[in-house]
Amino acid sequence: MPTQQQSLDDLLAGIVEGRRAAVSRAITLVESTKPAHRDTARELLTGLADVERPAAVRVGISGVPGVGKSTFIEALGSRLTSEGHKVGVLAVDPSSVRTGGSVLGDKTRMQRLAVDPNAYIRPSPSAGTLGGVARATVQAMAVLEAAAYDVVLVETVGVGQSEVTVAGMVDTFLFLTIARTGDQLQGIKKGILEIADVVAVNKADGDREGEARAAARELAGALRLVRGKGEWAPPVVTASGLHDVGVDGVWEQVLRHREYLGDDGLRDKRARQQLDFTWALVRDELEQRLRHDPGVRAIREEVRDQVLAGELPATVAADRILQAYDG
Repeated sequence: MPTQQQSLDDLLAGIVEGRRAAVSRAITLVESTKPAHRDTARELLTGLADVERPAAVRVGISGVPGVGKSTFIEALGSRLTSEGHKVGVLAVDPSSVRTGGSVLGDKTRMQRLAVDPNAYIRPSPSAGTLGGVARATVQAMAVLEAAAYDVVLVETVGVGQSEVTVAGMVDTFLFLTIARTGDQLQGIKKGILEIADVVAVNKADGDREGEARAAARELAGALRLVRGKGEWAPPVVTASGLHDVGVDGVWEQVLRHREYLGDDGLRDKRARQQLDFTWALVRDELEQRLRHDPGVRAIREEVRDQVLAGELPATVAADRILQAYDG
């Protein structure tokens, strides 16, 4: 019977050799919220930190509902694997926070990429909190990069805070949109334009091509208003993921942004992200300890019932929970 250390060494070796089963096992381990698994995951990630690989291209991809993210990601991923890249696709889904589910649809929607030996698709975990999902995703990226995946695409399935979270863990944030009748900017929040590094108007094919180009011009104008002078000016391009038109142009802009950052800029950006991630891990760990604390468990139901019955203000309830934890 192998010891835990031998099993961990075997897992590490399997990841470095690029074995898919080992990659899957490792990502399942880093996603787990069980205390014993978290300890083992830390050892694994410490071992992976010693694996020397060129820095992978990390790209976050988001978009308005109905924009065709899965189709676009499959077209981009397939194009990259055909050029010799190994591509990992990770999904961050805030709905899993509410339902405990995960985005299983991605594998069914990306059927061609799902069977590509040089691609790996992973739906988001049911990690309990958006911070937990982010922790699992960042650590899954570390596993993929150690397994020699040189491009990691992080898809944010939801909208809002998850987009900001994903932008804080990637090198380049790609925002997909579509041409709409009337106000092209309707439904696109200013905050998204502030964090986007590249914007692509998708579904620019057939009769919609002209409309897509008009939308791109309007978006380019809007971006000039929200970005200061001397900053990176996010390019706005058109593409069709369904017909694989312009997808290579989008990728060229991603690489252009990477060149703009340069080696020093990329190193600084990742260092700042690591610092932010450190504090995110601290907050997530504190929340886990709070949830599993015996003192908190002893009063949780009583406090819950009193708050729901209107007998206990939230501020007093919070104080009672913290006092139980401190005790």
